Amino acid sequence: MMSEKGIFRSRFLFYIITISMFLLILSSMFLLQSGSTSLIPLSVFKLVLLNGTSVYLKPNVKNEQIKLPFLSSQSSQVDAQIPIKNGESSCQKSSYGKKMCASSQQKIESCNTNQALLRVYMYDLPSEFHFGLLGWKGKPNQVWPDLSDPNRIPLYPGGLNLQHSMEYWLTLDLLSSSTPNVVRPCAAIRVKNSSQADIIFVPFFSSLSYNRHSKLRGKEKASVNKMLQNKLVRFLTTRDEWKRFGGKDHLIVAHHPNSMLDARGKLGSAMFVLADFGRYPTEIANLEKDIIAPYRHVVRTIPSVDSARFDKRPILVFFQGAIYRKDGGVIRQELYYLLKDEKDVHFAFGTIQGNGANQAGKGMASSKFCLNIAGDTPSSNRLFDAIVSHCVPVIISDEIELPFEDVIDYSEFCIFVRASDAVKKGYLLNLLRGIKKDQWTKMWEKLKEIVRHFQYQYPSQPCDAVDMIWEAVAREVSSVRFRIHRENRYLRSEQIK
Repeated sequence: MMSEKGIFRSRFLFYIITISMFLLILSSMFLLQSGSTSLIPLSVFKLVLLNGTSVYLKPNVKNEQIKLPFLSSQSSQVDAQIPIKNGESSCQKSSYGKKMCASSQQKIESCNTNQALLRVYMYDLPSEFHFGLLGWKGKPNQVWPDLSDPNRIPLYPGGLNLQHSMEYWLTLDLLSSSTPNVVRPCAAIRVKNSSQADIIFVPFFSSLSYNRHSKLRGKEKASVNKMLQNKLVRFLTTRDEWKRFGGKDHLIVAHHPNSMLDARGKLGSAMFVLADFGRYPTEIANLEKDIIAPYRHVVRTIPSVDSARFDKRPILVFFQGAIYRKDGGVIRQELYYLLKDEKDVHFAFGTIQGNGANQAGKGMASSKFCLNIAGDTPSSNRLFDAIVSHCVPVIISDEIELPFEDVIDYSEFCIFVRASDAVKKGYLLNLLRGIKKDQWTKMWEKLKEIVRHFQYQYPSQPCDAVDMIWEAVAREVSSVRFRIHRENRYLRSEQIK
């Protein structure tokens, strides 16, 4: 039998171990609740949260709610609390978990390469490629207009020219990144050395060149638009920056479907900013390397406080535009004959000429649903006119590609209808009339929330269209590098031969 002394030692050892375990648990709880001096990495907290065993809260800290998805095929998610220091801006999260407007929650007067999400080298092309197309003439050896005086910045032409004007807004934004006293987001910054750049921007106003200079004039044998494209190809293909990676890290804006027609095949390795892929072969343009940018709307943006609610919108369905189109746009004609005599439907021919844009804007602002039907190409600015009018878009375009769809869920504020279903008698109206007031109101509220992502302006604002485009480009940069690195695998060994 164990002696009395041995029993005492065993009990004493048991008490010591028990007290030690209690103190260890107590100290762990203290670390979990501690402030900025916490020794536990954030990744550990996330693991704890995902296992559902704890909620991490810090005192005197504003908490932001984010969703952390489980690794399952289900769409179920767990809500967790991530701390944000007082005075710090929160990043938005898309429904897919990607950050949106991550670098631009606060506007700043000075932006450096360490702060910027994207470092951009921009060629100093002669003004004939950009602001010279607007009639601007600088002093001798002056390539760019002076942005320090906003009243002297050349204006982009109005009308339908505006819908493809993103080339203008992106260029202005890059120039303003090095202009004193311009308050803007810090998504992209212009760098002077191409070796420091994530992307190389080509400042050619290709859409304006097509719209204004694609026709022969006088005794010209080639249009100004064609001449500029040929000049651009010669310039780029002789540059060391292009030769380094075969142009894969270059960014070219070609938003008008007919812009860059002569040059796109020769410069197809570059990243394009496009409206859609309707007139491009897949080897030239595709979602793997290119960016879809929103059109610039041509109707007035309705302020949220002035936006009519469900009961104040007497028109159920609105469409105004060209009805007889070719290619995929034939569906417009079919829908016209199906819907034109319905009492609560406005389906009419119209243009933005004269007072057309104002009339369309008023009609959309008075309508519950606005049709966005495929035309000569899968997309049009009509979708973005509907968004800024807070009229729920009904998208009937099977081949459409949408801007920023990796971070924006369009099904939250749009109705998608397959073309084959839309032309069935009664299908479309039965679908739309079946959407209840509360369902429509939810989409209407979402429209008012996301409208800023489709606004072009100078200076750019956090989460506007310019900011969103730069962030979309930044998300593509890693895949560009991936393709370049894969192609360079055997480069060194091939050079030895």
